[in-house]
Amino acid sequence: MKILHGPFTQILPLTGMPLKGALKDDQLQVISNGGIVVENGLILAVGGFETLRKQNPSAQINEIEGDGVLLPGFVDCHTHICFAGSRAKDYAMRIQGKTYLEIAKAGGGIWDSVTQTRAADEALLTELLLKRIERHLSEGVTTIEVKSGYGLSVEQELKQLRAVKAAASQTSATIVATCLAAHMVPKDFNGSQIEYLEHILTDLLPIVKKENLANRVDIFIEQSAFNADNATTYLNKAKQMGFDITVHADQFTTSGSKVAVNVDAVSADHLEASGDEEIKLLASSNTVAVTLPGASLGLGMPYAPARKLLDAGACLAIASDWNPGSAPMGDLLMQAAVMSAAEKLSTAEVFAGLTYRAAKALNLTDRGNLDVGMKADLQVYPVNDYREILYQQGRLKPTADFFD
Repeated sequence: MKILHGPFTQILPLTGMPLKGALKDDQLQVISNGGIVVENGLILAVGGFETLRKQNPSAQINEIEGDGVLLPGFVDCHTHICFAGSRAKDYAMRIQGKTYLEIAKAGGGIWDSVTQTRAADEALLTELLLKRIERHLSEGVTTIEVKSGYGLSVEQELKQLRAVKAAASQTSATIVATCLAAHMVPKDFNGSQIEYLEHILTDLLPIVKKENLANRVDIFIEQSAFNADNATTYLNKAKQMGFDITVHADQFTTSGSKVAVNVDAVSADHLEASGDEEIKLLASSNTVAVTLPGASLGLGMPYAPARKLLDAGACLAIASDWNPGSAPMGDLLMQAAVMSAAEKLSTAEVFAGLTYRAAKALNLTDRGNLDVGMKADLQVYPVNDYREILYQQGRLKPTADFFD
């Protein structure tokens, strides 16, 4: 059935905009008193509401009362929201000035989340994940990437990924699973980095492929995780198995972004430590630069150099990194709005980074703007000017009634 939604005070379709580089707000197309025609979950037409009403006399009308700004649904292309337990103790220690190593020695860090997640069964993980998905959905995030990485054994990683698959079947949000078994070498693995990565390649990824649990593989390249050489070998082998690849890169030290570009990864995520050399490399590649302001806020460290990346010509996406340790907040719009003030990003750059450029980081070509034939992932804000959305720095949320 055709449905004509409208009239909206403004529609920002985000069509016809470049994938890479800086954007000015005058590049945003703004349709006043607009409407959108949807059928079977796809967009049929976008334009003036009265014109669309005349052109589609048989369409059911979903009349929008009051002010409303229509945008594509946001895409969160980097999260870790399949987990159990809390790391509040870590955060309390961090804001007292304790270092990462001190927190880990006190029983915190990634391994704490691994222990708590291993103790939860698949049903509980699915339940917890669905609650986080529904919160994201209520805040306009309609596509959500979800990583494993708190299992760190064949059995436990499969449990996480099966929970992600189960949750995906129970929500209207689109869920994209990523296998992050290479988060760190688990403390209970008796072997080297190379041996652990070979274990994943031989014993885990074939099952992930067979059960269609994920088509993406990630690795954390850092001094506390995996080095560049071992990561390169691992990623190339995963790619040969048919997986898309992405990289946790340049969070505390550099080398990860170079690996990402060299293996033609879909994205390089974090980038807080990236310098001029890494920025130039990313800008000249097809790898999406994914910034994670939630991690910067949670860890009290500088943001990734988003302004420099855009000015150099990179494709820049913004994601939440929602996780129990370094980025527990999970509010994507608030994080993006706050980073935009610090990094001097235009409204156009932020909206692009949350929509079609973030979709690019997931290799999704059917969403992120309101063009004919695209997926009708929609969100409406109860204001009469799109500039209010970032101005209110995340306090403004989409209209809940629109999703009913």
